[in-house]
Amino acid sequence: MQEFLLSLLNVVCEMAPFLLLGFLIAGMLHVFVPEKFYSKYLSKNNKQSVLWAALLGVPLPLCSCGVIPTAIGLRKEKASKGAVASFLIATPQTGIDSILVTYSLMGLGFAIVRPVAALITGVCGGLLVNRLVREDDHVEETAASCQVVHGNKLWRVAKYAFYDMIRDIGLRLVIGLIVAALIQVAVPDEFFLNFGSQPLLQMLVILIIAIPMYICSTGSIPVAAALMMKGLSPGAALVMLMAGPAVNLASILVVHKSMGRRFTSIYLLTIVGFSILFGLLINATGLDFTLASHDACCAGAEAMPGTFKLICAILLTLFILFAFMTTLFSKFTHKMPSDPDAVVYRVEEMHCSHCEASVVRTVEEIPGIESAKASASANTLTVKGSAPEEAIREAVEKAGFTFKGIIS
Repeated sequence: MQEFLLSLLNVVCEMAPFLLLGFLIAGMLHVFVPEKFYSKYLSKNNKQSVLWAALLGVPLPLCSCGVIPTAIGLRKEKASKGAVASFLIATPQTGIDSILVTYSLMGLGFAIVRPVAALITGVCGGLLVNRLVREDDHVEETAASCQVVHGNKLWRVAKYAFYDMIRDIGLRLVIGLIVAALIQVAVPDEFFLNFGSQPLLQMLVILIIAIPMYICSTGSIPVAAALMMKGLSPGAALVMLMAGPAVNLASILVVHKSMGRRFTSIYLLTIVGFSILFGLLINATGLDFTLASHDACCAGAEAMPGTFKLICAILLTLFILFAFMTTLFSKFTHKMPSDPDAVVYRVEEMHCSHCEASVVRTVEEIPGIESAKASASANTLTVKGSAPEEAIREAVEKAGFTFKGIIS
């Protein structure tokens, strides 16, 4: 147990400074870059819009569930179908926070390769969609972009960076850290060297495990680093970092429902094919990515981390605990609204603040709706207005979520 706790402490301390900085930069992007900036460059059905979609998506800290309603919103803003595909593929693979954390745990090589691979994969997927998917194959959806929020910008940056983002990815990040520490302690050294002569088999095993999982780009990093310490090839680790965050079973179903079968097939095959391709290329270079991972992830195992890293780890832990406590409080203390004109519906498959914003934005466009409020933790949608339930159901389901009706 002592070895596990020390391993967990070292991983958290290595990640915390870069993670906090990444969250802060993500908050600044969220507040100071207007939504219209993204849709402005994505409307034309050409190569430039596909490239812009990938370039704009790489630094955004959106997970595979949060990126889908955002992409659907871009589609309604007249973004081309290829640009939407490029955005869907590139965005969840990485973000400004995960790039910094990748550098802290896995070294400069992975920190460079990861966003480059996401960019190239997104562009190629978008170009394939532009070429192979007809306009008729795309289903027009209602808007799903985030709400416009007013108020003090510095407060909004801090709230988004250190509350909203941590609430969205905190649980998956904690699970990733615990799994990484368990791997370091419980899995025998050089375990994956049994597959050493079959690197492609390693990648296929990782794909089978990673694709159905719901893991964020940041939470996948400590797991990949720990697996590399047990003999996983750098190429297979890159496959986990690319395919794991980019797609999961829920996102596949939502994309299929929203974008069509052919679009979904290209989306999925592009992610799988290019993750394997880049994994093979990384292995073929012969560069010592393993050494970088070892130095960053496990340095100082015999001693306590430095003071600055400990302070950052404590701050990160406090932020995570606060986000968890407020989420649990809202879940277990949810009450029916005091306003007699408000109706509460049950809506499932909301996982983050982007999902909440998607549901609210979509429902508020229905004629007769005065206001709406969604809660991912309580799986509720509170609506005030005269719109019929069937219209609300249709809007929620078109946004990619499950509508369960009025809560009695």
